[in-house]
Amino acid sequence: MSIRAVAGLPGCSRLFARGPLGWKFSTRLRWSSSSARQWSTPLAKNIAEAISATGPISIAAYMRQCLTSSDGGYYTSHTDGKDQFGQKGDFITSPEISQIFGELLGIWLLAEWIAQGKFSSGVEIMEVGPGRGTLMDDMLRTISNFKPLASSIEAVYLVEASPALRDAQKQLLCGDASFKKIDIGFKSTSKYSRLPIVWCEDIRFVPNDATKTPFIFAHEFFDALPIHAFQSVPPNPNEASQILDSPTGSIPLSKPTSQSKQPQWRELVVSPTPPPLKITTSTSSTTATAKSTPDFQLSLSKASNPNSLLLPTLSQRYKALLPTPGSVIEISPESHSYAADFARRIGGSSPTPTAKSSPSTEQPAPESTTKSTPSGAALILDYGPAHTIPTSTLRGIRSHRPVSPFTDPGLVDISADVDFMALAEAALAASPGIEVHGPVEQGFWLESMGIRERGEMLCQALDKTGGDGVEEAKKRVRGAIERLVERGGGSMGRIYKALAIVPERGGKRPVGFGGGMD
Repeated sequence: MSIRAVAGLPGCSRLFARGPLGWKFSTRLRWSSSSARQWSTPLAKNIAEAISATGPISIAAYMRQCLTSSDGGYYTSHTDGKDQFGQKGDFITSPEISQIFGELLGIWLLAEWIAQGKFSSGVEIMEVGPGRGTLMDDMLRTISNFKPLASSIEAVYLVEASPALRDAQKQLLCGDASFKKIDIGFKSTSKYSRLPIVWCEDIRFVPNDATKTPFIFAHEFFDALPIHAFQSVPPNPNEASQILDSPTGSIPLSKPTSQSKQPQWRELVVSPTPPPLKITTSTSSTTATAKSTPDFQLSLSKASNPNSLLLPTLSQRYKALLPTPGSVIEISPESHSYAADFARRIGGSSPTPTAKSSPSTEQPAPESTTKSTPSGAALILDYGPAHTIPTSTLRGIRSHRPVSPFTDPGLVDISADVDFMALAEAALAASPGIEVHGPVEQGFWLESMGIRERGEMLCQALDKTGGDGVEEAKKRVRGAIERLVERGGGSMGRIYKALAIVPERGGKRPVGFGGGMD
């Protein structure tokens, strides 16, 4: 949900830096903890109290609370009018950089609609995590210029958990049109082509009709979904000696198994940092308190837990790293669930005897849906490595600056790199009727979609307006394009990737992924 991969922070920061203390001491130091812990936010206090009752929590649980808690979550509790997006917020997204970005997504939808036979009805557009609605606004404006496509669209669905963002989206997309509550969320009418727009808090509320053709978009959405992190640890030779002494004798805490001689995954968990320490001397009343200490820190779980026993077994990519002690992997079951949902909506799914539950998605197994002809498409744009598993990528950002993700919970945006290969695996496993293309670098995708040509069209239109500010406006248009496509170092055109899920069609590439317009 931001340009957050440019300058990330390690997942766990040091509590104290080595260096001079800044005082002269002639006698011994005495360290004592503060009498009452001061938390940076009310949400931090709530999380700490929960941990004190249940023990350390997963990174996924921590992220979920920080971003979507109703008691101070970053995206769900902004009632003071603060905008997370833009120059005055915490980060800037691609649609805010240039209107061309959203326009090209609208053109990509048009190209897929043409490639699949120009449906005359039954088309649905869905966006998950729509931000302020800027991307969808640019898409719908572009689509309105292609009347046959616009007339085929039955509804636009926006999956949004934040009431504040939902209100901003409604104002931008619908203006003064009526806004009413319905059984699955809220509904209004777009200012473009009078299309009905429906808001749902969860994708599971969005109807999944096998007769419809869904076009699904996820821009900077997956990076904010919760992750679990695991580290491979070497065998524990002392496992057999872990016993509990009791009045009735010694009780083994664990039974030695063949697994005791193999590396094992341990989960990285979140717990409060020790309270800031006071430094006092016997000759002076000067007191120094450690500052800028994050509320929480990461530590390695001392034993296996259900997450570490299950999640790293879901892919051969994870299993291959287990024999290397110290290997760290990040897994986002919720991301897998969304990718699988996209695939089933596009390609349908076949009933399987084992589909009683879906542990990898932390949700009940979905009902099987049969689709006579796969149709629709999904386009995912986010940041992360093209082929490798993300490792230690958890980061925070505030006011356009990287900060620890463990400080000021609820006031800091938290994200992690997207595992595009895991999304592809989840989609392919969910439906036999789809294929996946990419990921490709955003710079390549935008160039293939004609971003420079569209930019020159805008510049030519500016020339016709005349005036003293034309050259400066043209410079901004071209500068925004360069920012989006630049592929050197940590630039957006390189670190951001595009991934497409489309109906199975023998490997024929969609536009933007090596294919051309039909």
